[in-house]
Amino acid sequence: MRDAIHIINELRAYDLEREWFEFKVNWYKADELGEYISALSNSAAWEGKQQGYFVWGIDDVTHEIKGTDFNCNQNVRNEPLKHYLARRLSPDINFMFEEIWSEDKKLVLLTIPAAKSVPTAYDRERYIRIGSSKENLRKYPEKESYLFDLLRHGHPTMENTPSDHQELSFEKLMIYYGAKGLKLNPDTFKKNLSLYTEDGKYNILAQLLSDDSHIPVRVAIFSGKSKADQLYSVREFGNQCLLYSLDEILRYGDVLNIIQADETNRIVERKEVPLFENDAFREAVVNAFVHNKWIGGNEPMITVFSDRIEILSRGSLAPEQTMEGFFAGESVPVNRKLSEIFLQLHISEKTGRGVPLITERYGREAYEFRENSIVVTIPFRWINKVGDKVGDKVGDKVGDKNSHLTQTQASILTEIRNNPDITKPELAEKLKLGKTTVDKGIAVLKQRGVIERVGSNKSGYWKAL
Repeated sequence: MRDAIHIINELRAYDLEREWFEFKVNWYKADELGEYISALSNSAAWEGKQQGYFVWGIDDVTHEIKGTDFNCNQNVRNEPLKHYLARRLSPDINFMFEEIWSEDKKLVLLTIPAAKSVPTAYDRERYIRIGSSKENLRKYPEKESYLFDLLRHGHPTMENTPSDHQELSFEKLMIYYGAKGLKLNPDTFKKNLSLYTEDGKYNILAQLLSDDSHIPVRVAIFSGKSKADQLYSVREFGNQCLLYSLDEILRYGDVLNIIQADETNRIVERKEVPLFENDAFREAVVNAFVHNKWIGGNEPMITVFSDRIEILSRGSLAPEQTMEGFFAGESVPVNRKLSEIFLQLHISEKTGRGVPLITERYGREAYEFRENSIVVTIPFRWINKVGDKVGDKVGDKVGDKNSHLTQTQASILTEIRNNPDITKPELAEKLKLGKTTVDKGIAVLKQRGVIERVGSNKSGYWKAL
């Protein structure tokens, strides 16, 4: 078992209090404390935690250690506080007080087991936390009903939650596995990949891996540093097998990652500097996909600004995941079966290198833990002064090999950067050019080493260099 000071420091690492723990300095009211025990026990169960916590001696805003004069061994009406609280709690839960000293200041940690079979009540009333507020559960009948259901049947997962879409096909999934050198047995793969609920319905995992996931995944590009600036473009990668959406977004990252010419202290050859660290971007996107709270029906969001990329995944850390373990790379998957599939396909790995890699490059501040989401920020490293637009870097701004392009050639390059899967006929139609003009423009771009074709003309894509 982790010691008390370790637990307290883990809780202090959160930017805000969560529903399953509370900080106070010297506050004390016996019966209201009993209500807090009920609320924290029920909220811990709601959040999938094993325990809830009440800590004295910590400022609830700054999370600084202040120390406390709270005495957990005091009496209430000639009865020890622990007995007083225990008699009024039902069912019986084995809560525990601990006194700890840190920075020469006394702290008190109250550990509260999560509710098990039925919600925890104090004086026959059940409580729960909503945000940082303690509320009577009777005021929220839908939450009360959900909590009872959760305690009876467990937390919803991708595997046990039925999809709203039951007419699903999996041709693209079969092709994807084949391309990785793995063959799915048509008769057994649905069962082996856990695509059914217990009653035989397609689940959320099946929906995500089907030919039409019914979930959009988009990359939005803004012209400036905030969403208040002009929206430059939105690329759609969703509504298909999730594995293909992921591959396309990672390829689009190559498009966005402009290679810049650094002429500083040049002697013989210029230094080429990417706009951002591609391996960090890849790890952040893969983690966002594998740990996203897909059962909520919401997708990850990737937003490009003039100075950074933000990768947002829905939900929070897995219930068993500690903040310390997270930053150490000790990954606890939110979606266990999806994580297994990513490992099987070598999309991710068991080493847990993603988070340490990102924090090594950008520090822990690259991660922002919001109430219902986690955001990773990948900053840009601009060498040359550029305009605001991210998807339209041509001419002298990105090096000599792109300079002196004609307007037609520059337009073709821009479209290829924005959409590496674009075809020659699509280029001709979008730019209102003839086929011969497009062919000549592409030939010049290839000759100058600005672009290359990866794969066949039919199934490959363009890579801007």
